[in-house]
Amino acid sequence: MKPMTDTASLFLRFAVGLAVASLLALPATAAEDHHQADAVSTEFGAGGGEGEIVAIADILGDAAAWEGREVRVSGEITGVCQIAGCWIEIDDGGGTLRLKVNDGDIVFPTAAQGHQAIARGVVERRELDRERYVGWKQHLADELGEEFDPASVGDGPYVIVQLRGLGATVDGDVPEGDLSDTGTAEG
Repeated sequence: MKPMTDTASLFLRFAVGLAVASLLALPATAAEDHHQADAVSTEFGAGGGEGEIVAIADILGDAAAWEGREVRVSGEITGVCQIAGCWIEIDDGGGTLRLKVNDGDIVFPTAAQGHQAIARGVVERRELDRERYVGWKQHLADELGEEFDPASVGDGPYVIVQLRGLGATVDGDVPEGDLSDTGTAEG
C-alpha cells in the first residue's frame, strides 16, 4: 500500500472533521425544527403584520404625537370583551392598551386571554367630558359584570387612548369563531 500524500491526508482529515461537525449539529437542528413545528399562532383580522414593535408606555406617554399612526404592540392579552369579542387588552409590562374593532369585524374569543400577541392598529385619542367618561366606565363595568361607582371617577382630564384594530397574531392554537364557541355567551 502506498503512503498517503500530504494533500490526501489533509483532505481525509477535512472530510472526517466535516462529518463529525454534521453529526454534532443534527440534534440542535432537529430540536429547532421541532420547536418551529410547535410554534403555532392564530391570526385575527389582518394579523399582527410586520415591522417595529412600539412600547405601550411610549404611546400612552405622548398619545397626541402617536394619534392617527399605525403601530404594532406586543404583550399578554389581559382582557377580552365578554359580550361581542370586539376588543382585547394587551399588557407589555410597561402599560396596557386596548385594541378595539367594530362588533363582528373580528371576534376575539375569550380563550385568547393569557396568550401572548402582536396587535396592530391605529392610535386613537379621545377627550371626553365627565358625563361621557362616566358612561364609558359604566359600560366597561357592565361588559365585565363588575360593580361601578361613578363617585370613583376623579376630576379629569378624561382621555381614552386605544388602537382602532386592524388585526392580531395570537400565540398558540386559539379557537376562532363567535363567543358561543368558547362557552361564554348565549348562542
